[in-house]
Amino acid sequence: MNTQMRTAVITGAAQGLGRVTAETLAEAGFAVMLLDLQPLDAIVTELRAKGHTAHGLSGDIADEAFVQQAAAEVALTMGGAEVLVNNAGISQIIPAEQLTAAQWRRVMDVNLLGPFLLCREFGRQMLAKGRGSIINVASVAGLGAVAHRSAYNASKHGLIGLTRTLAAEWGGRGVRVNAVCPGWIKTEMDVADQGSGNYSDADIIDRVPMARFAYPGDVAAAINFLASEHSAFINGVSLPVDGGWSSDLGWESLRRRTRHPGS
Repeated sequence: MNTQMRTAVITGAAQGLGRVTAETLAEAGFAVMLLDLQPLDAIVTELRAKGHTAHGLSGDIADEAFVQQAAAEVALTMGGAEVLVNNAGISQIIPAEQLTAAQWRRVMDVNLLGPFLLCREFGRQMLAKGRGSIINVASVAGLGAVAHRSAYNASKHGLIGLTRTLAAEWGGRGVRVNAVCPGWIKTEMDVADQGSGNYSDADIIDRVPMARFAYPGDVAAAINFLASEHSAFINGVSLPVDGGWSSDLGWESLRRRTRHPGS
């Protein structure tokens, strides 16, 4: 392997946004280590077939031992990480009064504890090098609230808080920490959530000023920017990638009147 190649670690990389992010960063010249609960053989094989350096490890990011194993593997085989993308996450759509403690804990474990463990372990590698970029995938649900998602909303608010704290703590030591806050993306998670009957495509499209779902590539491009030297003085931000969702305090009929007639 080219020892000059920068290494990026991406969680939740087997599908959806994580997979597209892995492809985007590999195309940008990163060697990538992919982490997911699901098997990663297909995406690793695909990336290698295109000439990229790619490795994968399957395990639970909320398991401290697994995260430590992954960090040790990256240090040994790839020279340590320069970029970490905390993308893995789960949703839980249920009224707060019906949410069990076990359901709450699982969302917090995956969406907040896991990113902390990963930041800690891979952050140590970056601090030792005096450089690095961590990108936490939060959500518009970390900037506001969506009903029936109390655990998810709280976890994403917490992830933004973690982002800001580490940015303040590590920025002076060469490690930048930022977040992206996507709106709704048409991925496998969205399909599963819609399957519960809680919302429709129209609910999302009518809420977004740009009148569409986000594409995974929209968010991956923002992650790639924050991973790159083009964002060398950006630290501690929570960047919405939401088509204007978090900016628009108007109502549906007003949004419709401001759109192109064909939208």
